[in-house]
Amino acid sequence: MHQMIKKPFLLKIYEAASMQRWNDQIRTVDLTELDKQAHKMIIAYCLGKCEENNQTEGFDWIEIIEAGIFEFLQRIVITDLKPPLFHRIKGNKKQYKKLNEWAYKKISPFIDSLGKGFCERFQNYLHDPERNVNRRIISAAHFYATKWEFDIIERANPNGYAIEEIKEDIRAKQEKYQDLESMQKLLYSQELKDFVNICGQLRFQIRWSHLYRVPKTSVLGHMLIVAILAYLSSLEIGADNKRATNNYFTGLFHDLPEVLTRDIINPVKRSVPGLEDLIKEYERSEMEAKIYKLIPKAWHQAMRMFTESEFTNIITSEGVTERDGELIKGIDQLAAFIEAYLSLSNGIQNQDLEEVRISLPKKYQSKTICGIDFGRIYGEFD
Repeated sequence: MHQMIKKPFLLKIYEAASMQRWNDQIRTVDLTELDKQAHKMIIAYCLGKCEENNQTEGFDWIEIIEAGIFEFLQRIVITDLKPPLFHRIKGNKKQYKKLNEWAYKKISPFIDSLGKGFCERFQNYLHDPERNVNRRIISAAHFYATKWEFDIIERANPNGYAIEEIKEDIRAKQEKYQDLESMQKLLYSQELKDFVNICGQLRFQIRWSHLYRVPKTSVLGHMLIVAILAYLSSLEIGADNKRATNNYFTGLFHDLPEVLTRDIINPVKRSVPGLEDLIKEYERSEMEAKIYKLIPKAWHQAMRMFTESEFTNIITSEGVTERDGELIKGIDQLAAFIEAYLSLSNGIQNQDLEEVRISLPKKYQSKTICGIDFGRIYGEFD
């Protein structure tokens, strides 16, 4: 079987955790590219569910997922360009094509292992200006995530340089998406906006908050990393579209309950017998009481599938292998390993991080889950 996920790619995607956004404005919190892309895909899920319910012609979850991954990889390369300059270049088809060719050339050494088909779809996405409903959903989600960030910036710096100019630009962009029924629903549904806001709060919950790490990663950013790796793993094992979609969104929402409990590290969960089960039961009841009520009832089953620990049992009714839950858990722990590895590589000395670096490769040294050889992946970090 062709091995897709390799060390250079894993380290490359974590660069987004250090990429600062709005760094020419007063910010009360760090706003990173990784968190922005994660929030964007949660918004894209909300818009997509609305369009799916409307049976919109041409709607396709796989196109939405891959568009999100392609734009994430593109932004890793060109994130130094300020938005006004980027959009001016984008308005010039010839210059934008050259920029995308350069961006693809820069990222290609890190994604070649992901397979010829994936790379060709990425190139087609960069060069094809067609704006079907899936591309528009991603663009609308990108806009809304930017607006969400700007609302924070404006409150911190209401009279700052270019604030009014940025505000007018955002108003103009909002009008571009008025014809999308899903965007109308998001803009005028307080419950759905509250759901997006609550998900956005996971930007501010730093993982391993008791430890100094470089780079810092938020719970929200971590969720996107797991989602991307879950989707690419699904491609590697030849999963069908339904299974690949479920795996992606399970990764994207798997830690959503932590908005109610914070990021509780495993040693604390396991410190008292029964505590882990108590935390899970609390999360489940709080999700029912505070989160699910914000989204349409038709979404509840899917959201439970993505967020509850019984994931492996629930999805069997969808025709998906029971071991996918184990696969997501393996990817979740791989992401934790990389976070520890990066901090140690950046000179942070900490016994907890060192323990993770040693214990997880040992745990997965000869383990294959759903056809993904985790031992091989960890072996690349020796």
